[in-house]
This record gives sequence, structure tokens and C-alpha cells, in this order.
Amino acid sequence: MSERKRAVRARILGTVQGVSYRVWTHREAIRLGVTGWVRNEPDGSVTALIAGADAAVDAMIERLWQGPRGALVSAVDVEEAADDAPADFSIVA
Repeated sequence: MSERKRAVRARILGTVQGVSYRVWTHREAIRLGVTGWVRNEPDGSVTALIAGADAAVDAMIERLWQGPRGALVSAVDVEEAADDAPADFSIVA
């Protein structure tokens, strides 16, 4: 039986720009085998689309709370997403 797959959109708030948060997220996503993208938002937050096996998506959500050295995450707002995830994980400018 194959593991259930899902996609979520996460909005990360706090000190998450200017600390390599997107690069760190990309690296963690690759390690966990999830697909999607990550981008900076004009309001200083970061948004990520994360798709893959249930357990991997849950693990990635937990990691978003940590972030790289220098990040101070105050909130991770997650909602289920119907987006078609890309075949890989990318940093969107």
C-alpha cells in the first residue's frame, strides 16, 4: 500500500528574510524528499508549498519552526493546498 500524499502551503513569520531561510528550506526539503517551492513575500514573511508523503510533509512543517541560524520564527501558518506540486523543490524569486 502506498503512503498517502498531501500538499500544504505554509506562511512563516518572524525574522525569516536576510538569514538564508529560503536556501535552508530548499536543503531541508531535498533531505526529506518533498517537492514544491519557497519564496520571500513583500511583508517580510516567507511562503512555501510543500508536497509529498504525509510523514515527510509533517516533518518539514516541524523543521520550518526551526529555520537556519539567525532566524527567529514566530509563527508557521499551514493550510492544505490543492496546488499541483512541481517535480522538484525550488527557490522562487
